[in-house]
Amino acid sequence: MEKIIISTPNAPEPIGPYNQAIMVNDTLYISGQVAINPTTGNIEAVDIISETHQVMHNLRAILTEAELEFSNVVKTTIFLSDMSLFAMVNEVYGKYFHGEFPARETVAVKGLPKNVNVEISMIAIR
Repeated sequence: MEKIIISTPNAPEPIGPYNQAIMVNDTLYISGQVAINPTTGNIEAVDIISETHQVMHNLRAILTEAELEFSNVVKTTIFLSDMSLFAMVNEVYGKYFHGEFPARETVAVKGLPKNVNVEISMIAIR
């Protein structure tokens, strides 16, 4: 099995002992992304809409580094700080996919890194 570490300065540096993504054969596993602005290293989102857009921009940067697009994504997991945010996150998330949507689960959790409200991980196939 060949593992390739995928890393880009256009997405936030990991805040722990993990990589932005790992490619194994033709499958890309993207670590959960939060709304950290990769340029400043800060969370600048002022609401759940801008927070979700930043998360999706971070995910797109990683996909791009791996020469993939959102159309290659087959599975996502969304973690929310509160299920009441579901509709707003869902609306933003849906705008990044055209045509077929990936499989997905959404769960509410007690807490997320940096006290954010949304974290999203992805699996994509080349």
